[in-house]
Amino acid sequence: MHPHKATVFALCLLCIVAAACNFPGAATPTPIPTATKHKPTHTPTPPAVLLATSTPVTNPTLLVGTVVPVTPGAAQVPAATFCADPQATAVINNLKTILQTSNGPQLAALVSPAHGMAARYFRNGTVVDYDQAHSKFLFETTYAVDWGAAPGSGQHKIGAFHDTIIPALREVFDKDYTLTCDEVKVGAASYQAAWPYPGINYYSVYYPGTAANGNLDWRTWLVGMQYVNGKPYLYAIVPFTWEP
Repeated sequence: MHPHKATVFALCLLCIVAAACNFPGAATPTPIPTATKHKPTHTPTPPAVLLATSTPVTNPTLLVGTVVPVTPGAAQVPAATFCADPQATAVINNLKTILQTSNGPQLAALVSPAHGMAARYFRNGTVVDYDQAHSKFLFETTYAVDWGAAPGSGQHKIGAFHDTIIPALREVFDKDYTLTCDEVKVGAASYQAAWPYPGINYYSVYYPGTAANGNLDWRTWLVGMQYVNGKPYLYAIVPFTWEP
C-alpha cells in the first residue's frame, strides 16, 4: 500500500473508533437493580359505618286513657299470662347483659319489629321511637336529642342515646334491683307515677336507693313489652326518679 494511503486509512480508522465511543446507542447500560418488595402507595379506606338518626316527637303526650292499637302480627296478652312467661323476664336479663357489653345488634333483636322501642329520659319528656334498624347503632351514634327540661332546674337535657339513656339505665341495671310485674314500683315521689301505655304489659325494674341519701336516690325503669308472633319484645322504656 502506498505510504500516503496507509496514513489516510489509519486516520479514518481512528475516527471510526472515536465515534463509536461517543455514539448514544453505545452508552454503558445501567445495572439492573436487585428485586425489592414494594408496599402499596394507597391504603384502602374502610367502609363508613352508618350511624342512625331518629326524629324526636314534638310535644310528646302520654297515652293515658287511650288504647294502644294492635299492629298486625302483634298481640296483647292477659297480665297473668305475661307475668308467668319466662320469656318476659328473659328480655329483662338480656337487656342487662346488653347494657354491660354495649351490644347494638343484640339490642336491636330485642326491639319490637312491629312498633319499635319508645324511649325517654324524663317521665314526661321527649319520646323517641327507635326501630330495629336504628337501635343497632344506639351505642355509637352521636345523634343528639333534646330530651326535655329537667324537673326543678328546667335545664334541657341534650345528648346522644348512649350518653344519656344508657347511663340512666345502668344506674338501675348495674345495682341490686327488684322486678314487679304490671305494677309501678317507685320510691318517695312528689307526683303520681303511672304507666303511660294501656294495653301493653310491663315490668318495674326498681332500685330502692341508699339510706345514706335518705333513699332519695331511688330509680325505676318501666320496661314495656309487646308480643309479636308469640314472643315478647321491647315496646317502651319509661324512667321514674325523685323530683324536687
